[in-house]
Amino acid sequence: MKKLVCGFVLAAALSCVGFSYAAPVTTGNQEKAEKVEGPGIKFEKTVHDYGTIEQGANGNCEFVFENNGTEPLILSDVRSSCGCTVPSWPREPIMPGKKSSIKVHYDTNRIGGISKSITVSTNGNPDRVVLSIRGTVTSKN
Repeated sequence: MKKLVCGFVLAAALSCVGFSYAAPVTTGNQEKAEKVEGPGIKFEKTVHDYGTIEQGANGNCEFVFENNGTEPLILSDVRSSCGCTVPSWPREPIMPGKKSSIKVHYDTNRIGGISKSITVSTNGNPDRVVLSIRGTVTSKN
């Protein structure tokens, strides 16, 4: 009888573990950030398209992310592909489940196409993410 009860308890415990690894919950078109062991980073978007903007227009944009891990996330470095694109990012650890953002300023005094990248280095999973900005700057009339 003891073996039967122990077997039943073991089967129940294993089925509970199986349910904890279920597919991510979705609400509408948004999918919750999948949890990862250790620190994790999940961006809402990795590309910002300015479209067509005038010279001297506001070149600011923001990339929102969440720490979808189980440990604090640290952004160790955020670098742009050129000096006309300046990122600013949080220097303090981002706790599990919390959101923050990387703000980017593009110098819109340069006329022509925009195609720049921002490389984010972290202690998380993934440890490197490449963000992109694009668009076209036209001259003022």
